[in-house]
Parts: sequence; structure tokens; C-alpha cells
Amino acid sequence: MPGIDFDALRGRIRMSEVLPLVGLVPRQRCGPQLRGPCPVHRSKSPSSRCFSVHLQRQLFHCFHCGAAGHPIQLWAAVQQLSLYEAARDLCRKLGVAVPWVRRW
Repeated sequence: MPGIDFDALRGRIRMSEVLPLVGLVPRQRCGPQLRGPCPVHRSKSPSSRCFSVHLQRQLFHCFHCGAAGHPIQLWAAVQQLSLYEAARDLCRKLGVAVPWVRRW
């Protein structure tokens, strides 16, 4: 199985591109931060704000289930995929070329 250059991929995929794919509807915005219901554990409360996203830092955190990370990890958690599978799937959905690792 060929390797993926995750550092390069994180530079190509923005959190703002992944949020609509996971269905986040922000309940609150404060500068570069968004708050709303968690797409990972699928918060049921319409007023939930346990999920926090910092758009400039490209990071997310859920204060309820503890999920946290970068956009690829968010996609992996929501879709219940491995990080490798999530990276390939997300690249396909967003039309981004997969940055493969060249080893020789």
C-alpha cells in the first residue's frame, strides 16, 4: 500500500471545506471560531455548542465526546474510516490530488 504525505495533505485541505461535508450548522461564531452540535457523536440538541472549530488553526474539538484534531481526522471520525481511507476519500470528494510518498 503506497504511503500518503499527510503533512502535505493537511496543507491542501481546509477545515472550511470539510465542515459542509460533515453537515455542521454553526450555532455561534466568534471571530475564527465556530461552535455547534458535534458531527462525530451526532449531538441531538438543536442548541448544542459542544463542538468547537478554529478555522485559522485548522483544528476541532468536542467537549462532550473528546474528539479532536485536523480536518482529515474529522472526516475519518465522522465517516468511521481509518486515517488512510479518510484521506483518500476526502481527496476524491474535494478533487484534490493525493500527495503520495516517494520512497526510493
